[in-house]
Amino acid sequence: MIDSVRNTVLSVVNKGNFGYITPDDFNLYAKQAQIDIFEDYFYQYNTWILKQNNRQSGSGYADMALLAEEVIDIFSKTVVLTNTSNKFNLPDDFYHISKVIYGGSKQVDRVSQDKILNILSSNLTAPSTIYPVYSQEGNIITVYPSTITTGISSQYTRTPKDPKWTYMDIGSGEPLFDASNSDYQDFELPSTDESLLVSKILQFAGISIREADVYTFGSQEENKNQQVQG
Repeated sequence: MIDSVRNTVLSVVNKGNFGYITPDDFNLYAKQAQIDIFEDYFYQYNTWILKQNNRQSGSGYADMALLAEEVIDIFSKTVVLTNTSNKFNLPDDFYHISKVIYGGSKQVDRVSQDKILNILSSNLTAPSTIYPVYSQEGNIITVYPSTITTGISSQYTRTPKDPKWTYMDIGSGEPLFDASNSDYQDFELPSTDESLLVSKILQFAGISIREADVYTFGSQEENKNQQVQG
């Protein structure tokens, strides 16, 4: 998909003689565009859940919350966490923790930083291996009781891999797309987001090359996509 997106972006830019977008610049815009769309899926999911609760959404193919959830699930992973000084390190690519699991089957409850001290100091609420809890600080979680040092895993949503359009330098003219390059990476979003990726990249390109028409075109196309999505 990334080559198709780039060709469309260059077609729009070249049609108006607005300049040239280098592969490196395109990759930077592509990375930001993908992140923006990825993060918007969480907003969409929350919005459509609220609409469902108010009986304002459809079902089946019209179940937009389910469609957003299916895209988010593409980025779901489960990994065993590494214990360092009684703290467990989350993977570098984590975006959102879905759940923390102890012993392969027991879900560990999350406790906010402002409540953890009260819970630990209370005989009634003190965590145990039967009812463990965890707190999070950045990309590190601490599991209580402290006797739990192994057997902790996490199901989490990872960030998308950075897209990278790779190419062969043929000496003159436009570089030639090369998907066999070792660091090639396509977009990880579904193909239905192709037009939205194009519009967002055009907005970034318009700002960079200081062409208001390119930015405006990208904004208009993004608005059209959002109206279709509801």
